[in-house]
Amino acid sequence: MSIRVVTISRQFGSGGRTIAKMVAEKLGFDYYDRELVSKIAKESGLAEDYIIEQGEYATVRNSFLFDLSLGAAASSGTRSLSDQLYVIQHNIIKDLAEKGNCVIIGRCADHILAKREDALHVFCYADMQFRQKHLLEKYGETNEKPEKRLKEKDDKRKVYYKHYTGEDWGMPKNYNLCLDTGKIGLEQCADLIVQIVQNS
Repeated sequence: MSIRVVTISRQFGSGGRTIAKMVAEKLGFDYYDRELVSKIAKESGLAEDYIIEQGEYATVRNSFLFDLSLGAAASSGTRSLSDQLYVIQHNIIKDLAEKGNCVIIGRCADHILAKREDALHVFCYADMQFRQKHLLEKYGETNEKPEKRLKEKDDKRKVYYKHYTGEDWGMPKNYNLCLDTGKIGLEQCADLIVQIVQNS
């Protein structure tokens, strides 16, 4: 079956977002990152900045796994706002995949679309030196050390992913393709993904 959906998960600072944009442009696919946030904001009635913070980076303090039936509306007052946002996000990602020809960044899309035969799930990673350099080039200097920023972002993604999927974030078994972006290079990583999609 031809690949119509590409999900890209990534370590913070690995260049995954840049790769995703290149893949979408090269394939002529729709690209969902900030656009996905806008859709979630519109449906939830919440500010986009809040959703960005509560998305992949949400700090989940409770240890129990998310057990809300995703087929039901998130109208229960007993559920946290984070849980309700996840349900909205889950449904939007499934709808986007149904339309096809798209690249989706993060937000547990690899797990949500795991059963789709027309989806390619990619994980981007790199060593700390490359990620620190990329972070400084992309976002500039801050008072916080780059290594600390990278670790905090990744830790929050791990907690969020575990909470909502029951799986370990970044484990190769959850993806079809894992790319060392520092070793391979961003452009070549994008070209590899594009080649796989075009040859599917």
